[in-house]
Amino acid sequence: MDNLSNIDYASYLKGWIRAVPNWPHDGVMFRDITPLLQNPKTFRMLIDIFVHRYMDQKIDLVAGLDARGFIIGSVLAYELNVGFIPIRKKGKLPFTTVAEEYELEYGNATVEMHTDACKPGDRVLLIDDLVATGGTMMAGYHLLQKLGAEIVEAAAIIELPQLGGAKLVRDDGLALFTVCSFDGI
Repeated sequence: MDNLSNIDYASYLKGWIRAVPNWPHDGVMFRDITPLLQNPKTFRMLIDIFVHRYMDQKIDLVAGLDARGFIIGSVLAYELNVGFIPIRKKGKLPFTTVAEEYELEYGNATVEMHTDACKPGDRVLLIDDLVATGGTMMAGYHLLQKLGAEIVEAAAIIELPQLGGAKLVRDDGLALFTVCSFDGI
């Protein structure tokens, strides 16, 4: 599709997200963003959606959740001319960390962040590729809160409403922006 002037960007980008059944476990419909990232037009369009949303807001840092949040978050931080915070899976960061355990749709996990990643009052945008059960997003939110950051908003490419994570995030008082939604899990 070469003429992108009169399209619904969310629907267009959604068409570039691949469904992979039973991965990483039986019963999970994995939403794979790699086709979207591989195409220069769709990758730029995605980043531009986020840039235009946040360019006029005062943001000090973008925090990306391991691992696909790193891809989007680091590019977005660069485009917004702010710093980037990696929130990583347990045991991956070399310096003193603060940790938060959470539940996934298929188990438990822990994420960590360096204790000097941000300072009290820093305005931070939290970003990941998708919101499923909300566990990862909420863990990142709680980590940033522990260090005194003000979380401006959480953002993701994909929302999976049937898993309840977006509702959990919003019910906890964290504003959430998503580009597109998949009703089926």
